[in-house]
Amino acid sequence: MKMIMHSLLAFLLLIGACSSQTESVTSTVDATLVPRNVLIVYLSRTSNTRAIADIIHQHVGGKLVALELENPYPENYRATVEQVARENETGFLPPLKTKIDNIQQYDVVFVGFPTWGMQLPPPMKSFLRQYELKGKTVIPFNTNGGYGIGTTFQTVKELCPNSNVVDGFTMRGGSERDGQLLVIQGEKAKEAETDVVKWLREINVLK
Repeated sequence: MKMIMHSLLAFLLLIGACSSQTESVTSTVDATLVPRNVLIVYLSRTSNTRAIADIIHQHVGGKLVALELENPYPENYRATVEQVARENETGFLPPLKTKIDNIQQYDVVFVGFPTWGMQLPPPMKSFLRQYELKGKTVIPFNTNGGYGIGTTFQTVKELCPNSNVVDGFTMRGGSERDGQLLVIQGEKAKEAETDVVKWLREINVLK
């Protein structure tokens, strides 16, 4: 009888140990997005947003796509400002030359853009209107001339009502108005990489 009781006790202890081990493994499963199918779409006039897109691509991988228009904006800064103002006033969405095949395959979509007139640039509005991102994780990132994000991140949320829009990243880039073009290079690029990696960890894209 004593041998039977000892055997039963050993069996119960074994079951308890297995249960504890299972709970431990479950609790340590990483909660990151673990993105396997990533799309990084960006609009960049002075190449600062492109610099951030490149950093994200280096650390996350996926497909990197630059937005191009069927009818590019004028090279003249003032002419572009005036055209963008008219587009924002009228709600005009410029046609995109960029085509993305089978967007359904992507689980995570990064969208990068500068701040134009404190608003989301019309080409990015075109992209978010044209492609169905329902059920996807949408992650905005931004560069600006020192005036911040304006309404850009809020507009992304409004244009992606059925997506999981994650907290975005922003940093100061160039200021074409003041003749400052690509500034995220050299030491500034190293600083940017540190900040981007920190952000990617905060939003659980990287461990």
